[in-house]
Amino acid sequence: MDISQLSFVWYRGLQAISAADWQALAGAHPMLDYHFLRAFELSAAVDHQTGWTPYHLAVFEGAQLVAAAPCYLKTHSYGEYVFDWSWAEAYEQAGGQYYPKLISAIPFSPVTGPRLLIHPDYTAPQALAIAMVSQMRALCQSHGFSGLHVLFPDASSANACAETEGLRRTGVQFRWENLSYVDWEAFLAVLSRDKRKKIRQERNKVQQQGVQCRVMTGHTVSPEALALFYQCYCNTYHRHGSSPYLPLTFFEQVVREMPDQFILFIASQDGVDVAASVCVLGQDTLYGRYWGSLRDISCLHFELCYYQPQQFCIGHGIRYFEGGAQGVHKLARGFVPYTTCSYHWLTHPDFHQSVARFLDREAGTMQAYVDELEERSPYKVTPASD
Repeated sequence: MDISQLSFVWYRGLQAISAADWQALAGAHPMLDYHFLRAFELSAAVDHQTGWTPYHLAVFEGAQLVAAAPCYLKTHSYGEYVFDWSWAEAYEQAGGQYYPKLISAIPFSPVTGPRLLIHPDYTAPQALAIAMVSQMRALCQSHGFSGLHVLFPDASSANACAETEGLRRTGVQFRWENLSYVDWEAFLAVLSRDKRKKIRQERNKVQQQGVQCRVMTGHTVSPEALALFYQCYCNTYHRHGSSPYLPLTFFEQVVREMPDQFILFIASQDGVDVAASVCVLGQDTLYGRYWGSLRDISCLHFELCYYQPQQFCIGHGIRYFEGGAQGVHKLARGFVPYTTCSYHWLTHPDFHQSVARFLDREAGTMQAYVDELEERSPYKVTPASD
């Protein structure tokens, strides 16, 4: 069908879209699941008060939803993990107003995935994706938003962004791959000797401090266990003098609607629960998301945020574990670097060109950083991936 015959509609929340229609577009990515994104809205983690106003794009062919994009109007840059604070400062020093801006992203989640969600039966997906970006840019122009930012798109969404003059920004994260290891020792065997020794020392230290760990899914998580996790989660923020992004009701909603995808690791010391971490499970990837501790226990962060999830992946045949943003220390624990990207369009032409020049300079520095990281592989021989 001709793109011009489609209807592009903006919604201030997912309640206006049926869960079944959204799921037909989102596929299996757990953090694009209707219930996951809706949990942000129902818990008021995203709304006008928090500076994350839902502004989702939906595309209809007649009455059928054929495409959508999770979008938000932002009045700040917190919780994005693509840092543009310096752009905002420069723009406002020049007399402009950087906020609000429009972003397409998963709130508070530096996780790569589709951003332009298109029904698998639609016959011209690339043309539709390009039209969606054009609609987003037109909205920014007509409403005076400073720009559009598509954060952590997968390859398909990124291609559409590149074809619409988006400015590409490259980032780096760290991912662990389960190369069909039969057990934990099989994984350790492929590491260099010093890395293998370090991991064993760290895990032994945790055990010597009387710590034991257990894992639950959303089906077995009790209200008490979830409350313990949330206390730990909040404590992480409070220690750094900040407030948590997410309320307890967000996690309660996810546990209720997505129990298979909610994975909780709890650590106890001498029989007392003292720390917890939460991961979100996809088809072939476990995503490390939130953690916290009530006691200072040496090496517990590594155990609960890396080693326990890695063992979970080995035991359940999960191929990848993504441990979250940043963290060069992950290299020593078997993770390897991989590049992420974001795309940006600034409404003011001169400012767009200034950011383009900045990103050109940054790209060279980033490539040198990636090259350096790849030379520091923790493996005896860099593992081959099919």
